[in-house]
Formats: sequence, structure tokens, C-alpha cells
Amino acid sequence: MSMPKLTTEKPRIIRVEETHSSNSLLREWLERESLPNCSAIVADFQTAGRGQLGNVWESEKGKNLTFSLVLYPQALPVKQQFLISQLAALSVKETLDAYTEGISIKWPNDIYWQDKKICGMLIENDLAGHNLLRSIIGIGINVNQTTFRGDAPNPVSLWQILKQEVDREVVLRQFLSRFEAYNQALSTGEKALIHDRYMKALYRREGFHPYTDAQGAFSARIYGIEPTGHLLLQDTAGTIRRYAFKEVSYCLSK
Repeated sequence: MSMPKLTTEKPRIIRVEETHSSNSLLREWLERESLPNCSAIVADFQTAGRGQLGNVWESEKGKNLTFSLVLYPQALPVKQQFLISQLAALSVKETLDAYTEGISIKWPNDIYWQDKKICGMLIENDLAGHNLLRSIIGIGINVNQTTFRGDAPNPVSLWQILKQEVDREVVLRQFLSRFEAYNQALSTGEKALIHDRYMKALYRREGFHPYTDAQGAFSARIYGIEPTGHLLLQDTAGTIRRYAFKEVSYCLSK
């Protein structure tokens, strides 16, 4: 894969009625044509939207926001790639803050309203040596879906929260504005600002809460997040436990 040539060209918004997966479509598109930084493919419907580790994202046609963006963070070391996840999650979180209270980021990058999931994302990073070459960031935000029929345990939409429809185009534009601002902050070296805001936005960021890992259930509080994205939990005995994604689960109330 050749190194993309970065320009100051305005990001492009490509709209499609239907696709298998916006992440897959964007990757295929980039094989044929270079796109400016922060460009996006927005799909009105995805027939097989993907989540983390192969999970399927349920989204009713014409009701939600499903899109993928491309980012070229070429000065970012591989060991700091979790900053991409942080800035994307913050951009969604702060966009939804304008509509309702109770929005937080559930590590690593799910967006929650209270104890329910309103947004998920799938981030795929391409590497070039010790740095990132390109990131493809797929995002699904539940906007106007009134009923969820799949087996996801705790989905929620803005419609279910507000009891009224929300203009998806407005939500998209608000997100893109925040995303571009955070990308600019990253490019000017404001990594600590992004990390600090992410930490303050975390779901269950204060107090002890129930978790489960391979050894069983335990109670812990969030101790920190490493630059690699590993979650640090401190249990009631004072022991610091370190986890990669999917190595620990939050115990959610039903």
C-alpha cells in the first residue's frame, strides 16, 4: 500500500443507499481513488454492518446513521493508536450531549445513554512500520429506530429517549464538525487533552462496580487507561488488574 498524499482538500461525503458494510465499501473505494482526510461514506442501510470482533450491528433502513470515515494519522506511533478510538468516541459523545443528558463512553468506544448502548464503532488501522498509515472508522448511531428486534442486550435510540424524530443529517454534520476539530487537536500534539476528556467521559468512571473476567466476578473501580488502550481496574483488595478488549466484561443491570 502506497503512502497517501495528504492535502488540505475539503473532506468528501459519499452517500449510498445500501451497502454490505460501510467499512468494507470505504476500503474498496480507497483502492480505486484517494480521498481527503476525514472523508466519509454514509449508507442509508447496511445489510451486514460489523461491530468489534465480528459482532453484527442491527439498524433499520432509513432510521439511523451508519457511516465510515478515513483518517491519515501518519505521525502517530502504533503504540498510541488508541487515541483514534478516543477522539472518535469523544466526537460522538459530545454530539449526543446536545440532545440528552446521561451520555458516556463505555471502554473502549461504545457510547452509552445511562446503561444502554446508543452507538457502536469498528476501527480498523493500517500500519506502516512503527506508525499508523490509515484508519477506517465505522460508526453506527441509533437515531430514529423505535424497536430493536435482534438479540443485542441493551440497545436504545434517540427516538426512544426523546419520543420524537431527530434530523439525521443535522446529527451527522454536528459529528463531523467535532471529529475534524479533534483530528486537528491530534495533529497539533494535543494528545493529553484528548486523553483527559476521554477519561472524564467514561461510563462508570467513579466508584466500584461489578465486573467479570476469566476468573469470575469481582468489584472494581477504573484506575486508568494505558496509551495502548488497556483498561486498568483496581479491585476492592487494592490490586491493579490490566485488561485488553474482551478480557473483562461489565455487569449490566437489566
